[in-house]
Amino acid sequence: MNKQARGRAATLAMTLTLALASGAALAHPQAGGAHTHGFLDGFTHPFTGLDHLLAMLAVGIWSVRQSNARWLQGVFIGMVMVGMASGAAGLAIPGLETGIAATVVLMGILIALAARLPAAAGAAMVGAFALLHGNAHGHELPQAASALGLLLASGLLVVGGSVLGRFGPSLALKLSGAAIAATGVMLVATV
Repeated sequence: MNKQARGRAATLAMTLTLALASGAALAHPQAGGAHTHGFLDGFTHPFTGLDHLLAMLAVGIWSVRQSNARWLQGVFIGMVMVGMASGAAGLAIPGLETGIAATVVLMGILIALAARLPAAAGAAMVGAFALLHGNAHGHELPQAASALGLLLASGLLVVGGSVLGRFGPSLALKLSGAAIAATGVMLVATV
């Protein structure tokens, strides 16, 4: 596939992903409530909330442009696991939903600006973002089966984002970053 065809395919994939996700609400129930706890419930959970879907895709998109790209995705998934364990253990993080929405804003801005960070700063930021997302999931999906499903889906979304980041045209990626950031601002406003 030539470069132009790859660019069109990546642009189409980003457009379809954002379009399919546009009707989704926040993945977390606002007034208590809980999800069931099977593998499929965990697997579908990241796809049902615009905040998680965009954050995980954005981590993948942004990470491939970083000097430590090979291990940023692993840092993200590893810290999602740590966050899930903390949530399942009952650790409550104040302002969790606002923090999660803010991760979408910040990742979108980083993509829009094609920002590069030093390896340690990038890893710390991605790790902190993953901790927030994982903590929220740990509260809602504390069972091992749901955790495995969630980790698999999260990994697929991050890898999918990295494919988009690797093959997407620079301008399309920057515009996608701006759209992700704008969506994040709307999510912050609705929390």
